[in-house]
Amino acid sequence: MKQDQSKIIREQVDRSALREHSTPLYLTSSFIFDSAEQGRAVFAGEEDAMIYSRYANPNTSEFINKVCILEGAEAGLSFASGMAAVFASFAGIIESGDHIVSSRAIFGSTHQLFTELFPRWGVTTTYVDAANPEEWEKAIQPNTKIIFLESPSNPGLELVDLEWLGKFKEKYPHIILSIDNCFATPYLQKPIQYGFDLVIHSATKYMDGQGRVLGGIVVGKQELIDKLMFFIRHTGPALSPFNAWIISKSLDTLGIRMDRHCSNALALAEALENHAEIEDVKYPFLPSHPQYELAKKQMKAGGGIVTFVVKGGFERAKAFVDHLEMILYTSNLGDSRSIATHPASTTHSKLSEEERLNLGIKPGSIRLSVGLEDQQDIINDILQALEKTK
Repeated sequence: MKQDQSKIIREQVDRSALREHSTPLYLTSSFIFDSAEQGRAVFAGEEDAMIYSRYANPNTSEFINKVCILEGAEAGLSFASGMAAVFASFAGIIESGDHIVSSRAIFGSTHQLFTELFPRWGVTTTYVDAANPEEWEKAIQPNTKIIFLESPSNPGLELVDLEWLGKFKEKYPHIILSIDNCFATPYLQKPIQYGFDLVIHSATKYMDGQGRVLGGIVVGKQELIDKLMFFIRHTGPALSPFNAWIISKSLDTLGIRMDRHCSNALALAEALENHAEIEDVKYPFLPSHPQYELAKKQMKAGGGIVTFVVKGGFERAKAFVDHLEMILYTSNLGDSRSIATHPASTTHSKLSEEERLNLGIKPGSIRLSVGLEDQQDIINDILQALEKTK
């Protein structure tokens, strides 16, 4: 098998003596040793075997293996949520006195880690305009440990030139290059091929794809995953076997689902681009996107998120989501069902207005996670809500 899609569908943990066709759910906290000597050897690292589901479980292992195939990674670890994965990717590596360089356009909770939590540990962060090479260069300090970014960003859909940044990082081999690849998924974008060391996903989103379970994953270089293993082993943010089982099966249809998400999202972006009640529409594969050429270079398609600004500001945006009939209003994304979010009053509400504007979030911004429904039904629901709130 040569194609990733075929490989992940056929990726499965070893079958039991019952020869089951589909991977069973391994609901067990621990695993039995054949002897005291085997137990000693396993704990000593001389023999590879399951010990405890906080460390590893057949279901989490299968999930990790599939994502490693898709991303082209050496190894990985799964976590209880996407933010647990983001946090662990730093906490397992940084030390007091370290410095982080981050693109300014990142998820609100990640921003809170950098501004509220990590400074307590003596770790500082410098934010940069990701599209400006000079800012990356100026931001690097002797104690810089990690470069972090999202591309496309949440929710502004700003892109970072992954190839350029990978080459830039070659000048600083001691720095770890890390990306949140959640919006693109490994189906649309593969950062490791550009020289990235760690790739993070909230598996809650497109990997599950149906809004059922929480999950997160970090994949990348073996030596870095080994460092994170110490963190997960002794702090316990492990993914449950049940959630891993759900997400692993969902990965089999990731490519098919993403094709539909992307085609629906592009159609919606085109329908809204010149609408009289819309100030701005952002979608990476829309020719009007300022980084359209970059998107075509490093992404297979534009993803399932469309961000737009309704005229009338904060209150109009709230009224707009209240008048949606089919589309759901919640803070998740990447679901088979279309979802609207008003970032200024929800996901990014803890930030100041200045911070939100720096991230490209205006009072009237709407993040639309475009689902798998009929294309015209999605568009019509948006149009009727705009009409009713004029």
